[in-house]
Amino acid sequence: MAYTEELNFIFSVPTKIIFGAGSIKELRLVLEERGLKRILLVTDKVLRGKKEIVGRAIEIIGDKLAGIFDEVIPDSGIHIVNSGGRVARELKVDSIVSIGGGSVIDTAKGIAILNTFGGKITDYDGFNILSDRVTFHIAVPTTAGTGSEVTMAAVIKDHDTKRKLIFGDIHIIPDVAILDPELTLSLPPEITSATGMDALSHAIEAMHSQQREPFSDALSLHAIKLISTYLLVAYKNGNDIVARGQLLIASCLAGAAFSNAQVGLVHALAHVLGGKYGVPHGVANAIFLPYVMEFNLLECVDVYAEVSSALGIKRGSLSLEDYAKKGIEFIKNLIKELNLPSKLREVGVKKEDLEIMAEEALGDGCIVYNPRFAMDAEIVKSVLESAY
Repeated sequence: MAYTEELNFIFSVPTKIIFGAGSIKELRLVLEERGLKRILLVTDKVLRGKKEIVGRAIEIIGDKLAGIFDEVIPDSGIHIVNSGGRVARELKVDSIVSIGGGSVIDTAKGIAILNTFGGKITDYDGFNILSDRVTFHIAVPTTAGTGSEVTMAAVIKDHDTKRKLIFGDIHIIPDVAILDPELTLSLPPEITSATGMDALSHAIEAMHSQQREPFSDALSLHAIKLISTYLLVAYKNGNDIVARGQLLIASCLAGAAFSNAQVGLVHALAHVLGGKYGVPHGVANAIFLPYVMEFNLLECVDVYAEVSSALGIKRGSLSLEDYAKKGIEFIKNLIKELNLPSKLREVGVKKEDLEIMAEEALGDGCIVYNPRFAMDAEIVKSVLESAY
């Protein structure tokens, strides 16, 4: 997995990032700088009811608010994106502000596509379909996990077929991200843990991806360091503003890393698990991460040794392979400390479903970037059996 002399890459983070406690107040200034006048606020009903989050944003946006779309649900669906697109076009909005977790921000990306180009969201399924930038989008994450505020991907579920669709395009990367740790203080421990493991999965998969490069590696390594330092702190004390802020930074760093380097088998399997069983994405990633790392180990000893170092593990006299294994063991123990499920059977997966899950994972675009060849149903099934 070392870099080769023939290494060539493109790295881009076009999003303007604003960080700090109380930085939501910068929202109005961004809108005024751009001359934006008709804003659609995209969120969910739970956040809509929180005066300290969405209520505050509504006050800041003021007379520029054209409407609110609060129909987003966890694992947002294509029908929701289509509905939001209709609302945006009817209101003739010139910009979108999304406030919420990954589902909210991804939904807003889809709405921005439809507001710009029309049609249905399934018209744009796939990668690099769009011909131009979409509607101006300010993303305000309220969880520290997906990094969607800086990524080129939107994951939207087809609830009829129970499959997750991936929309990937540089034109949907949000224009501005506001990272305000005050907005994450109300996150319950179970969401803190799941979203934190989501970010850790992004960072590690970006590092072991076949498309890894030095810039994404640098972001990933610092994200891993921050997560290993602050995730348990925030899990145990949700009001620790420093820990909350550092996790927001880590999530954003990991998002920028994997948006450039891509992910791999962990995400291919997590998308299938989330689609078929409705398992939250961060939980699904947490289940698969150590088992996929064990599967990839022989191809990634040097990479996982770097991961171990970023996790704060001392090497001592360990061989490089044993040092890499220490990192995997650290992650397994972290999952236990976070009280997250570590096996598929714990989230209701039936053993007879493993074969069809393996087949479906082969159709996920993430799998092609995995460092060890996995484009074979029997190989994928063996990983699923390890995780079962």
